[in-house]
Amino acid sequence: MSTPPTRQVTVTALESFPTITAGDDLTHAITTTLNIQNLTLADDDILVVASKVVSLSEHRAVDLDTVTPTARAHELSQATGKPPEIIQVILDESVDYHLATPTGPIIARHRLGYELTSAGVDRDRTTRQAWLLPTNPDASARALRDTLTAATGVRLAVIVADSDGRPDRHGSTVIALGAAGIHPLRTTEHAGKTHHETLTDLAAGAAGITLGQRGRGAPVTVLRGLHYHHSDAGIGSVLHHGQQR
Repeated sequence: MSTPPTRQVTVTALESFPTITAGDDLTHAITTTLNIQNLTLADDDILVVASKVVSLSEHRAVDLDTVTPTARAHELSQATGKPPEIIQVILDESVDYHLATPTGPIIARHRLGYELTSAGVDRDRTTRQAWLLPTNPDASARALRDTLTAATGVRLAVIVADSDGRPDRHGSTVIALGAAGIHPLRTTEHAGKTHHETLTDLAAGAAGITLGQRGRGAPVTVLRGLHYHHSDAGIGSVLHHGQQR
């Protein structure tokens, strides 16, 4: 089934978004910011939410003082300059990894099936903590979609997104880790050929232009105008390795 073409999309960051701490109610934070911004959601809007605030709300922290680095973690620490405790957390979250260059970054296949820089582990530089990915990003997206729909009365889609480096170049982009209400693939047909695109990654990348990075304080963006098919298949349905439900 072909996806209707999209001709125009608006991308709006929710600012000023409250600082999210462990256990905070994301739905309340989002609806409060929408009211302050005088922004009303409409059917088929897509909310792209940074995975960091989802992890915060789900208490996905590791106390680095409780981590005992292995010999391999110390070796990789010397090569990359990262603390051995962080390296060990990355190894614990991974099923496979390699160094993009002799000094990093570490490109890891996360045990959920994603291939990510540092297995998606985010070091908190103000504390002795590291933040892991949500336990199940698709389930997190579904839960957030359901509570937001209940709170707003409109049909929405939610994408949980994360910034990620590229192994072949400097800099980072934004990719989708979890999704609800939007099919992860877009199917186009032309001249007898069918092409499948990862629509959720395209949406996450568009949102990444306005999503806050490094403490900017805008972890949620609203996309409006994107044509898509409704589905709860999730990102797990398109991963080559691993499944999540």
